[in-house]
Amino acid sequence: MPASFRLRATALTATALLLASVLAGCGGDSHNEDLPAQKLSWGDCPAPSPAEGGGDPPPPLPDGDPWQCATLKAPLDWDEPDGDTIDLALIRAEASGAARERIGSLVFNFGGPGGSGVTALPSFGEDYANLRTRYDLVSFDPRGVGRSAPVECENAAQLDAYFQQDATPDDATERTAWLDNTKEFNAACEENSKKVLPHVRTTDAARDMNLMRQVLGDDKLYYFGISYGTELGGVYAHLFPKKVGRAVFDAVVDPTQSPEQGSLAQAEGFQLALDNFAEDCASKPEGCPIGDSARNVEDRIGELLKNLDSEPIPGIPPRDLTQTDAINGIAQALYSKDFWEYLAEGIEQAYEGNGQILMALSDSLNGRNQNGEYSNLAAANIAINCADDTPRYSADYVVRKLPEFRAASAVFGDFLAWGLVSCTDWAVPGAADHPDVSAPGSAPILVVGNTGDPATPYEGARRMVSALGKGVGVELTYKGQGHGAYDSKNKCVQDAVNGYLLNGTVPAPGTVCS
Repeated sequence: MPASFRLRATALTATALLLASVLAGCGGDSHNEDLPAQKLSWGDCPAPSPAEGGGDPPPPLPDGDPWQCATLKAPLDWDEPDGDTIDLALIRAEASGAARERIGSLVFNFGGPGGSGVTALPSFGEDYANLRTRYDLVSFDPRGVGRSAPVECENAAQLDAYFQQDATPDDATERTAWLDNTKEFNAACEENSKKVLPHVRTTDAARDMNLMRQVLGDDKLYYFGISYGTELGGVYAHLFPKKVGRAVFDAVVDPTQSPEQGSLAQAEGFQLALDNFAEDCASKPEGCPIGDSARNVEDRIGELLKNLDSEPIPGIPPRDLTQTDAINGIAQALYSKDFWEYLAEGIEQAYEGNGQILMALSDSLNGRNQNGEYSNLAAANIAINCADDTPRYSADYVVRKLPEFRAASAVFGDFLAWGLVSCTDWAVPGAADHPDVSAPGSAPILVVGNTGDPATPYEGARRMVSALGKGVGVELTYKGQGHGAYDSKNKCVQDAVNGYLLNGTVPAPGTVCS
């Protein structure tokens, strides 16, 4: 569960979560002074590449209009803009309303980091039908992701083993295995993606978006960022404050936190979501299949995880469900209240010796499809985080911090604490302790925080507003569950967001929706 990790499934069944998602490498074009003047050749979208998750091309929109795809050329190294280029994959749905009312392109980033926007946008196309009346809806695979010069690390068989390893080591032997496996993964990333690893920082992606804005023909960037997309949007606003048009940040990353602080906040956030799930399950009139009280539900989950640490159970053949798989699966289900019923069923089945549902949830979080293939979601997530973040944590430091993480969450504390060593042996130094999002002179940015958000806890929204600077961030609170607010379909939230993006109406600061 990497920092700021957001992955949305297009379908959920009892046996698998299917993720939708076309590979491009580094080019050799050395005449980049004309990149802002390049013309995009929009055409039919291909089937998602393995790095995007595989699957079928996106079906037409509800009104029959097609999704269109194109490739944007950008410098591999923004410090050497006349050097090699990379191809960035884009997708759009043209505005459905009258041409005279079109505002421009609304660019989406759905988070991760590492999520493919080319596959995500069609999955949620209907959710943004109102916005499409005045905007072309546009998304992209950020550099290092999907079809945009993807970071490549280990193969599918190696990733199966990597994701099933014991990520909460209890003794010196398990700790050595965890650290060795992490080092091997990082070495594979360097071996297979050495050329792109130094150039996948969020600042690079923000400069890509500014180029994209120019090529799309917009004087300002109209933007909808979700989860990590809020960090990307904040960095864009810092670099190009005068080029910010109407922008919305939903499921907001706290830009003031170090990786350690962010992971500790996630431990607290996922524990809060688990508490809410347990209370909801225990309160159902038909009864909860896990326990008869919220405390009993959580105790049984803890007991299950303890048993899985020493005795995995059958999962999706031929793999067994390990403790790490189960923690991942529980976390994935907490991203949306819509998944809570599957979580209850999955835990009930796991007690009966069947780990398929929890493993399917875990596979979804890790970017694994039913064919056993992985998108490059995890590789890109680690590469971008490690390129962004300066801190490098030792195993001894993590051991000292374990009590604090365990106090935050008995279920997720160890898991998130040990995740701090992911960048320790990374080949590229990190850029900063945390992103700079100060944006004096920017247009207003609507910042939407969800009080029940597990992955980007609510406090991050207020800190983002403060960090953006006076007169820039406008806070909107949603009292709800799950990751994000707009896709909850809460009318108050959607009216506020639509009102700003479509009509420029800024809601009163401190507005609360429930």
